[in-house]
Amino acid sequence: MDVTDDNVPGAGPLKGSRVIEFGSTVAGPFCARLLADFGADVIKIEQPEGDAVRSMGTQRDGHSLYAASIFRNKRLVSINLREEAGRDLARKLCSDADIIVENFRPGTLERWGLGYDDLSKTNPGLIIVRISGFGQDGPYSSRGGYGIVGEAVSGLREITGDPDRPPPRIATSLTDYIAGLYGAFGAVMAVAERHSTGKGQVVDSALYEGAFSFMEPHIPAYQQLGFVAKRAGSRLPGNTPNSLYPTADGRYVVLAAASDPVFARLADAIGKPGLADDPRFSTGVARARNEDACDAEIEVWTQSLPIAEIEAALERAKVPAARIYTVEDIFDDPHYSARDMLVEIDDSRLGTVAVTGVVPKLSRTPGSVRRAGPALGEDTRDVLRNELQLSEAEIDRLEQEGTVASAGEASKAVKRQTA
Repeated sequence: MDVTDDNVPGAGPLKGSRVIEFGSTVAGPFCARLLADFGADVIKIEQPEGDAVRSMGTQRDGHSLYAASIFRNKRLVSINLREEAGRDLARKLCSDADIIVENFRPGTLERWGLGYDDLSKTNPGLIIVRISGFGQDGPYSSRGGYGIVGEAVSGLREITGDPDRPPPRIATSLTDYIAGLYGAFGAVMAVAERHSTGKGQVVDSALYEGAFSFMEPHIPAYQQLGFVAKRAGSRLPGNTPNSLYPTADGRYVVLAAASDPVFARLADAIGKPGLADDPRFSTGVARARNEDACDAEIEVWTQSLPIAEIEAALERAKVPAARIYTVEDIFDDPHYSARDMLVEIDDSRLGTVAVTGVVPKLSRTPGSVRRAGPALGEDTRDVLRNELQLSEAEIDRLEQEGTVASAGEASKAVKRQTA
C-alpha cells in the first residue's frame, strides 16, 4: 500500500536524504513532493503569509485541499526570509542538506546569500534544483515565469485545441508539473553522479524548456520541410484513426487504431470489415490522407451506442480505446483502486482526504504517502528544536520578533490572506 502511519521520512530509495524546499506555488513544491514520496526528509520553508498555492484551487472550511496533497510527506516551517535572522536559520538548515529545491526568479537566492556559490563553500556535495521560467541565464532569464507563459513560448500552447479557435489552456498547471518533474529527475541524476565525485551541482530546469521538449516531432519537421505545426483538435496529425468520437449517451470515446492490423480489427468491430480493403483506408498513409472520411465511418457507429457498449466491443476487438474520464469516473474505476492511485489519508483538519498515488511504482523500494500536507508552520518548533538545537526560549524570541511562526500564529496569517 502507499500509505504509512507515521510522519517520519519513508523507506523509499531516497531515505536518509535531506531536502530543503524554498519552492512556491506549483513547480517547486511538486518537485520536492516527488522526492518526499520516495523517502526524502523534505523541510519546506514557507514565508509567514504562506505559500500562494494555499489560495489556489478549492477550500474546505478554510483549509486548502491543494496544499493537503502537494505539501504531503513534508515538514513545514514558517521562516521570514526577508529578514537576515530568517535567512541565517535557512542557511543553517542548508548546511548539511543534500538537495535544495527553489523556484524563485533567478538571482533571488544570491541576493539573500543563499546561492550555490555561498552554500557550497561549506557543503560541497550540495545539489540545488533551480526551477524558473526561462532558466538561470540567457536574455530572458530575468523575466517572470509562470507556467502559462512558458507554455506559450514553448510552442506547446499553439498546437493545443481546435484549429478554428484560440489555443485553450489545460485546467491544471501542466508546464509547472513538467518542469518540476524534470527538476526531480535532474536531482536524482546529480545524486547518482555525486556518489563517484563527492561534488554537488546546479540543476537548471526551465518552464519553457520542459514544455518545449514535448514538441519533439515538430522540430525536425520544420527544419527539414518548413512545416509549422498547428492545432489539430482531437486528432493526432498523420496518425488515423486517432481521435475523439461522440456516443449515443452524450459521452466521448477516444480510440487509436492507426496501424493496419488494429484498423482491420476496428473495421470488424464496427461491422464494416470492407473498410480495411478500401483503397482510401487500406494503409496508414492512405488513412491519414482521408482522415475526414475515415472518422465519419467510425462516428456513425459510435453515435449509435452508449459508451459502455462501445468500450466493451472495442476491448473484445483489442482496439485501444477509453471513454473520456471525469473525476467521478476515476473514483469509480477498479483499476485506479487496484493500483493504489487514489490514496486516502487522515488529516486533523479535513478528516480523511484523498490524494493522488505515488508514481512510478518501484518493486523493491516503493514510495509512500505518510501524511497529508500540514498546516503553515506546523513543524516550525520541532525543526528548530531538533535540527538546529535551539532552546524553547530562543524559539519564543524568534517568534515574538516575527522571524518564525508556529502553527497557531501562522494559521492566523494565512486565514487573513485567504479570507
